[in-house]
Amino acid sequence: MASAPPSLSRYAAVSRVLVRVLVLNLAVALAKIAFGYASGAISVLSDGFHSLTDAASNVVGLVGVRAASQPPDADHPYGHRKYETVAAAAVTVFLLLVVVEVLRNAFNHLTGRAEAHEITLASFAVMLVTIAVNLVVIAYESRAAERLGSEVLMADAMQTRGDVWSSMTVIAALAGARSGLPILDPLGALVVAGFIGHAGYQIARATTGILSDRIVISDVDLERVVMSVEGVLGCHHIRTRGAADHVFLDLHVWLPPSMPLTEAHDLSHVVKDKLMARYPQIADAIIHIEPPPNGARGAGG
Repeated sequence: MASAPPSLSRYAAVSRVLVRVLVLNLAVALAKIAFGYASGAISVLSDGFHSLTDAASNVVGLVGVRAASQPPDADHPYGHRKYETVAAAAVTVFLLLVVVEVLRNAFNHLTGRAEAHEITLASFAVMLVTIAVNLVVIAYESRAAERLGSEVLMADAMQTRGDVWSSMTVIAALAGARSGLPILDPLGALVVAGFIGHAGYQIARATTGILSDRIVISDVDLERVVMSVEGVLGCHHIRTRGAADHVFLDLHVWLPPSMPLTEAHDLSHVVKDKLMARYPQIADAIIHIEPPPNGARGAGG
């Protein structure tokens, strides 16, 4: 039996989690950015911009959840899910601007255009507190993601884990700078720029795959499910598209030419239900019925 579509209450619950996490991520980002500008610690400032990307991801998640909760209409028969993808693609532009700003500041410090500042114990305190907040966010989002079955929340929690590693890099750079190697501060900023650039690359790769209708579920895996239905002789022309947690599928199944149309129709629904039960992320599946080519029996195409 196919799983029921997510209820509006679930979307509301996911949105509430994202809003709470957004507030925490903004607090972390603003604390780092404000302290970075005030102290001149370029690695802390860069990590603040990195944390700001987490807040941007929360906004994208909110937009996606809001769009996903809207039912299909006359102009959007497949729903509004790709608005989430478009919003995510827009984040890559924001990340590019952040990388440019981080690299500019790091370059100015490496070339002596900006004066090196003393690294104080307050720098470590700010970083340790923000790491603690991020660990709370990770635990909270991971539990909520498991409870609500939300890939958006789980993905966001994984991204925040990257922010923790970035902050650990900054602490190491600050420790080196305080020990008499001030060049480690801007070098740490360059490492953070690498983290941000990698995040942007991952988002760009994921969004372009969705927008270009890249395959989502393996044809072989889907064929295995189809062929487990008694009476099906084969299948071919399997196509999937969409986001990882919101997939559209269509395929052709081969049924005996002598099978009455009503029976063939009922069997196609058995195939559809079994596919959607095995892969709950399938939002809709279209099954085309046809006789096997050249009298083929029991082979996939």
